[in-house]
Amino acid sequence: MRKRIPVGRAQGVLTACLLWTLLVLVAVPAAAAERPRVLVMGDSLSAAYGIEREAGWVSLLARRLEGKARVINASISGETSGGGATRLPALLEEHAPDLVVLELGGNDGLRGLPPQQMRANLAGMIEQSRAADAEVLLLGIDIPPNYGPAYRDAFTGVYDELADRFEVALVPFLLEGVALDDSLMQDDGIHPTAAAQPALLDNVWPALAPLLEEEGVALAVRRD
Repeated sequence: MRKRIPVGRAQGVLTACLLWTLLVLVAVPAAAAERPRVLVMGDSLSAAYGIEREAGWVSLLARRLEGKARVINASISGETSGGGATRLPALLEEHAPDLVVLELGGNDGLRGLPPQQMRANLAGMIEQSRAADAEVLLLGIDIPPNYGPAYRDAFTGVYDELADRFEVALVPFLLEGVALDDSLMQDDGIHPTAAAQPALLDNVWPALAPLLEEEGVALAVRRD
């Protein structure tokens, strides 16, 4: 003969189960919302120009940080520092990032725009990010010597100057070890291939990982 459970006890068990289910349903979205958010503001180098977007270094970063941090790729091919500066306020408001990765300036250089203009745009983006309580990682770019060594030196010097002025982390050259390797560059000589994307992430990672750890991200992946 099956033993009957008293009505009061059965109701108590049911109530406890319902409460536990509600706690789980509430806790899962809350945990996801609490993950640090990384906003990448870049140009074609971060927008995976000429390759599948899923193969780009930013997508590789998102997969590496899956479940630990949320990566928002707001990069647009052809973007200049001026365009990024225009778009950033709305993106900061929408995503409330904990970390902003700035990979801009390459198109300024290719178009021969004044380095001081790029400096002002990037400085404003750093200040706006800081005002929104976000840390900043600056990714430096180099350009071909088409405009002469004086312009090139002034251009690349912007990144070092801003890193010193605002005390932000800097990757001196995103394409280090890639730009001069024809096997890792597309036919245009400007954009890396899909095979080069892990190397780009490796260039970014040593500077990015400490910032993520400061945001409470536990990293099992080596930084060196």
